Amino acid sequence: MSELIWTKSSFSEASGNACVEVAACDDEAVVIRDSVQPTRSIRTSRAALDVLITSLRTGSLGSPRG
Repeated sequence: MSELIWTKSSFSEASGNACVEVAACDDEAVVIRDSVQPTRSIRTSRAALDVLITSLRTGSLGSPRG
C-alpha cells in the first residue's frame, strides 16, 4: 500500500489530538483511524463508510430493521 494521506475531521478539537482521520486507499476503500492511536486503523469500503455516516446523521444507527 502506498503512503496514505490522512484527512482530519472538521469536528476535531483545536489541538488536533483527539480526532478521527480518514485516508483513501484506492477507488473502493478507505482507512479510518483515531489520532490517539494512529498505528491502529480500520479498512472499509467507501460504501460502508457512507452507510455509517448516514446512519449517524439520521440517528438510525442501532435501530432495529423492520
